[in-house]
Amino acid sequence: MRTITVVPYDKKWPEMFEAERLLIKTLLGQVAKDIHHIGSTSVPGLAAKPVIDILLEVSDLSALDNTEMSRAGYVARGENGISGRRYFIKGADRRSHQVHAFAVGDTQVLRHLAFRDYLIENNDISERYADIKREAALLCNNDAQRYSAFKANFIERHLQMALIDRER
Repeated sequence: MRTITVVPYDKKWPEMFEAERLLIKTLLGQVAKDIHHIGSTSVPGLAAKPVIDILLEVSDLSALDNTEMSRAGYVARGENGISGRRYFIKGADRRSHQVHAFAVGDTQVLRHLAFRDYLIENNDISERYADIKREAALLCNNDAQRYSAFKANFIERHLQMALIDRER
């Protein structure tokens, strides 16, 4: 069973992302159109679960339905609850990375990037988010769905604000 912990920001997270970005780009070549660091580990100073979230934009999602990602140690999880996504995890119960892959132009790409950028630009909101995540980790009893549910209202409210900011 995975243990859900929220830890202080680690300055190594951007380096861990960059190493993984290079690995994925090497394995996928031209299929990988863009690779972004997302999630809490992409926000300087933000406490997070120590799992590097990667947003992979691809020309064609079906191009990921092969063994290239498994050669990098990833396990395919299909859409995993989000239509139009391919989701991959690395590290099993000691997860180190997760990849959220979407076709170029998918609205989910904009949503993830907008929320990340919003947290980077709004330190006070980022700090509130860290508090919510720490509390959720304490209350969820290592249940990932409960952990996500505790954060859902905050994320949705601020995602909408991020999207409005992005339109301006």
